[in-house]
Amino acid sequence: MLRLAEIKLPLDHTDEDLHNAVLKKLHLQPADVHAYNVFKRSYDARKRDDIRLVYIVDVETPKQKQLLSRFKKDPHVKPTPDTRYHYVAEAPKGLEHRPVVIGNGPCGMFAGLLLAQMGFRPIVLERGKAVHARSQDTFGFWSNRNFKPESNAQFGEGGAGTFSDGKLYSRIKDTNHHGRKVLHELVNAGAVPEILYINKPHIGTYRLVKIVETLRNTILSLGGEVRFETRVDDIDIQDHQVRGVMLANGDYIRTDHVVLAVGHSARDTFEMLHRRGVYIEPKPFSIGFRVEHPQPLIDACRYGEQAGHPMLGAADYKLVHHCSNGRSVYSFCMCPGGQVVAATSEPGRVVTNGMSQYERSGKNANSGIVVGITPEADYPGGPLAGIQLQRELESRAFELGGGTYEAPGQLVGDFLAGVASTQLGSVKPSYRPGVHLCDLGPSLPDYAIEAIREALPVFEQKIPGFAMHDAVLTGVETRTSSPIRIKRGDDFQSLNTKGLYPAGEGAGYAGGILSAGVDGIKVAEAVALSIVEKVSCLVG
Repeated sequence: MLRLAEIKLPLDHTDEDLHNAVLKKLHLQPADVHAYNVFKRSYDARKRDDIRLVYIVDVETPKQKQLLSRFKKDPHVKPTPDTRYHYVAEAPKGLEHRPVVIGNGPCGMFAGLLLAQMGFRPIVLERGKAVHARSQDTFGFWSNRNFKPESNAQFGEGGAGTFSDGKLYSRIKDTNHHGRKVLHELVNAGAVPEILYINKPHIGTYRLVKIVETLRNTILSLGGEVRFETRVDDIDIQDHQVRGVMLANGDYIRTDHVVLAVGHSARDTFEMLHRRGVYIEPKPFSIGFRVEHPQPLIDACRYGEQAGHPMLGAADYKLVHHCSNGRSVYSFCMCPGGQVVAATSEPGRVVTNGMSQYERSGKNANSGIVVGITPEADYPGGPLAGIQLQRELESRAFELGGGTYEAPGQLVGDFLAGVASTQLGSVKPSYRPGVHLCDLGPSLPDYAIEAIREALPVFEQKIPGFAMHDAVLTGVETRTSSPIRIKRGDDFQSLNTKGLYPAGEGAGYAGGILSAGVDGIKVAEAVALSIVEKVSCLVG
C-alpha cells in the first residue's frame, strides 16, 4: 500500500471529498483505487477562520510501483510501513520459574499481557484492588474523605492512568511500532476504534475501567495470574541476582525475572530498593498547581467561530515560558472539559491531578502549571531527596487546605496580587473533596511562586483570558513524573542487579499511558529473550 500524507480538507467535508482528494493527489481514476483507510487524522488550527482537517491515508492500488517512481521526490507519498507486531520469542516447555511483574498499571499490564501472549504465564502482583473496587474507594474518598492508602488514584489495577484523561499520545521514538500494538490491544479490549487514527486519542476514565478489566481477563485466559492486594515488601537478591520476591503476607515467590512497574508513587518500594543496594539516581521533575478556566474561553481562543464544532471537540493548549530567574514554567497534562482530582497516596497529604471523561463535556478546562526542578539545584542529598521534597510540599498543602483533604486554592488575580482569596468568582473549582481558599504563596518554594507569577501574564498574551481574575489555582501538583531513575542497561536489566527489569514511569522510563505501555512491551521482550537464552544454555 501507499501512504499519502498532508491531505487537507474543510471541517464539513464528506467521505466522497476525501476519496476525490486521494484520486486528485495521485492522478488516478476511481478504478485504480481498490481501497483506502485513514491512518491518521489531525487538524490545522493556525488560521482560526480556516481550520482544516489533515489526513494521512493508506491507499491500495495496482499502480503502486509507477506512483512511487512518479512521486519519488514527494515526501508525502511513501510505501506504507509494516506496523504489525511480531513476537520475539515463545516460552519453552516446563519453565521452572515464572516471571513476576510487580504493578498492574499500564506498563505492568502490557508487560504481563505480552509475556502471557508469548506463553510465559506471568504472575502479576498488584498492591491495590481490582479496578471496580478501587474505583469505589477512589470516588468514595473524593465524596466523603475516607482515604485508603492502598486503594486510591495512584494504587490499584490500571495505575494512575485510570484516573486521568486516558491520553494515548506520546513523543517517544517508536521505530518498532510498539505504540500500534498498545492501541490495537486497547481496541480489542473495548476502546473506540478512533484511537487508532485520531491525532490525540483519549479514552476517558469511565471507559478505561472496563478496558482494564478486559485486559486482565486476557492475561488470565492465557495462563497468567493477577493477584490483587498483594504488596511486595522485599526482593531476594543474592550475589547481585534476583532470586525471588517476598510478599507482605509472608509468602515467597521464587523467580529469576522481575519486572518492576510500580509507578511513580510507590515510595516505600523505592526505599526498599535503595536499602537493598539497587542502583538508583535522582532525576528532574516538576512542581506547581492546577489551573481551571471556563472551557468555552479556551475553545473560543483556539477555534474562533468554529468553537463547538463536533469534529474539533473541546480545545486543549500547550504553553511554556522561560523565566528571568532561569526556571521554565509549562502546562502539563491538560484536560479539556475535565476536573481536578485528589491524587494522594499517603495520609495527611494533598496532591492534585487532572482527568476527563471521554466526552470531555465538563464546564472547566484544567491543566498543571508547573516549574521544572533538578536534584543539583533544588533537592541535593541522595537518590531519595526528591521524594522527601514531594512529601514536604504535599504535607504543607494538606495544612493550608485545612487538614481535611480539601486542597488549598486561590484565584489567579489574587495570586498575582499576592493576597489571599476569600471568595470564589465565576469559575467554580471541580476538585473534590473541596477547595479551601487561602494564599498559595507558602505552598511552594519562593522560586516556583516567582516563576509562575511571571509566566501567567505571558500565557495571557497567547490565550486571552488565561490570567483572568476568577480562574482558580489549586495546589499542589507534585507527581508530574518520578523523582528517581532506576537505571538499566541495554538488556533492560538494573545496572547492578541481574534479573530486575526497571520499567515504566516509576523507574524513570515513561510518561503517560502510551509510553508506559510501550516500555512494558519492550521489557517483556527482554525478559522473554533472557529466559529463552538461559534455557537454551542449560539444554546445551
